[in-house]
Formats: sequence, C-alpha cells, structure tokens
Amino acid sequence: MSKTVAGTLYMIPLPIADGALHTLPAQVATVTAGIRHYFAENVRTARRFLRALHPALVLEEVQFSEIDKHSGADMTLLRRWLAEGQSIGVMSEAGCPGIADPGSVLAAAAHTAGARVVPVAGPSALLLAMMASGLNGQCFAFGGYLPVKEPARGKAIREAEARSGTLGQTQLFIETPYRNNQMLQDLVKHCQPGTRICIAMDVTGPAEYIKTNTAAYWKTNPPELPKAPAIFMLLAVATSK
Repeated sequence: MSKTVAGTLYMIPLPIADGALHTLPAQVATVTAGIRHYFAENVRTARRFLRALHPALVLEEVQFSEIDKHSGADMTLLRRWLAEGQSIGVMSEAGCPGIADPGSVLAAAAHTAGARVVPVAGPSALLLAMMASGLNGQCFAFGGYLPVKEPARGKAIREAEARSGTLGQTQLFIETPYRNNQMLQDLVKHCQPGTRICIAMDVTGPAEYIKTNTAAYWKTNPPELPKAPAIFMLLAVATSK
C-alpha cells in the first residue's frame, strides 16, 4: 500500500463567464469557507473570486501559490501543506481545474503522496458545450489545441475527422480567442461538406453563442467570431467499415 498523508486537495471550479456566481452549486461556497491554502492559475482571479463568494473573508489569512506558466506549481510546497494536514484548493482561471489546465499535475502529485483528492462540482465549458451541441455525447474526445501552422494543422483536422467518421466520435478542440475565425476557416477548409461543426462561445455568459451546422453551411455563412473563449466540435458522417 502507498503511504498516506493527512491533507486533502480540493479541485475548486470557478465560473466560466466572469462574475457568473449563479452557475456554481452551493458546495463550492461550503468547501471554500474552510480552505486557507490555495494553488491558483492566477492569484488575482482567485482572490477576486473568494472575495465575491465570501465578503467577510480576511484574505490576508489565506495563503496563495501561483502556478507558474513556465516552471509549473511549487510541488515542494504542495507536499509540505499535505503533510501538515492542510485542506488545499486548486483553482483554474475559469471552469474546472485539471481539465485543459495545469491543475492535473497537482492532483497527480497528491495521489502519489497518498492524499485524498476531492472534485467539487461546477461548470465545465467542454461538457456544457457538448450537452448543447446535438453531437454524439456517447463517444467524444478532447484534443486540446490544434497545431498552429500548416501543414500540421490541416493534417490534424483531417485525422480528427477520419477518427470521428470511423468511430462516430465527436472531436472537441479549443483555440486562442484571437484565432477563432481562423479556426473555423481551417475546419471548413479541411472537413468534408457534410461534417457537422459546432461553435460554442462565451458559454454561460451574456453573449453565449452555441450553434451546430454542416461545414458546407459555415462555408457560405461564416459568422464574425469575437475574441472570446470558445469550444469547437466536429462530427463526421459515419464511414462504412
């Protein structure tokens, strides 16, 4: 059996849209009320979130460690806090930590240390987009970011479409917001006309936009997409085996 430590790591979801506290279940407030140690993708965002959720909380009594974009999280600090028996929160910039963000590394380290890892329910842009897309929710895969440059980008799209057609598997991707329009153009360029493509932007936000149509439709009716967080999904026409 692996060794155990007394600390607990809580994976804390934040609203996807700025300030959308109404999208969080009551459990988030209950759990964070008792946590004084956090790892955060962005400490400023984490402090603002806790202040909005717990107006009476004295933030000076809360310890934060920012997950550095280049060197990652302070794993020595994590192990020390766990050994001390602390309740530790992990916060992404938005949505659920551990999914398309560095929080997964902390969860993995906590498991190695023998600590309990607790996922707290909350909004996930990937799952909410999948729910609303009308694409296959029985079988889907998240591919993260596509290569930025050709020919690798086109090759990755064609391969994803081929997997989708063979397996009936919805393919999900994310993109840097300023490349949203280019992303749609590239999907339309490399996908077959009948492949269905869903664009899900600003999920749970005031400008939420979720629409699914064929590549042929998007080719002749391209929207002007804003620089906002987006999920792109595709589901190819099934291919015969």
